Amino acid sequence: MTSITQSTAPCHVLADAEDILLGVDTHKDVHAAAVITLLGSALDVRSFPATADGYRQLLDWARSFGALRRAGVECTGSYGGALTRHLRAEDIEVTEVSAYFCEWL
Repeated sequence: MTSITQSTAPCHVLADAEDILLGVDTHKDVHAAAVITLLGSALDVRSFPATADGYRQLLDWARSFGALRRAGVECTGSYGGALTRHLRAEDIEVTEVSAYFCEWL
């Protein structure tokens, strides 16, 4: 009987440079982030501090899943403003999303 071998690569790694999307539900002290494929499959959800260091951690985490070019961020004019500026400085296109959209985070 033949056996099936399993890959030793982390289960969240996608094909080389596959595009992923980032969604962020912003709050005063913590932002909840989700990474999904372009087809809508959820890859991971995690929270990060709403600080400059937290934004760097969030971006590093999101990029570990693939090529990040676009993000949906709630409240880009208030709680999500600093994160939006950080993402745009990294050449990531940011779209404002409503709080209703972020309910699933």
